[in-house]
Amino acid sequence: MAADREQQDALLELLNTTPVVNGVVRDELADPAAARTWQQAHRGNGSTEERRLLLQARDALQGVVRGSQPTGSLAPLLNDVISRPHLSPVGVSWELDAPAERRMAVEAVMAWSALQETMPGRLRPCANPECRRFLLDRSKTNKARWCSMAVCGNRMKARRHYQRTRDGAAE
Repeated sequence: MAADREQQDALLELLNTTPVVNGVVRDELADPAAARTWQQAHRGNGSTEERRLLLQARDALQGVVRGSQPTGSLAPLLNDVISRPHLSPVGVSWELDAPAERRMAVEAVMAWSALQETMPGRLRPCANPECRRFLLDRSKTNKARWCSMAVCGNRMKARRHYQRTRDGAAE
């Protein structure tokens, strides 16, 4: 289960590499040096080709999770990828056989797929329309709406409160 959580967290971190900062979208992987550091911190080799494929996976996954792209947009990332069974005393596990440059991108797609299967509807965009971040709702109630209650949740609640008090004063 820890590996699943680690893969889920890595997927969420990847999806959240395009935050809005001071009203402008900032791609945290646009700078090659910063991207290399990010890749290596997430068990990648830091190569330019790995980064290109990772960005392709991130952009496609963001579109799929937002509902603006079909799931078929992920298919090119899975070309020539093989999953091989590995037998052990605890059962069968599956080992991914993908070109090294594509491993991170494939693992991101596989983590998304596992979430779709085990936690459907829990990976979603932040409800703040000005935010580009995503959240993974692990709560029992599945009612989380914001990437961060301290940031987006507080901001949205304050806006609603201001709107209600302004509308009430206008009457």
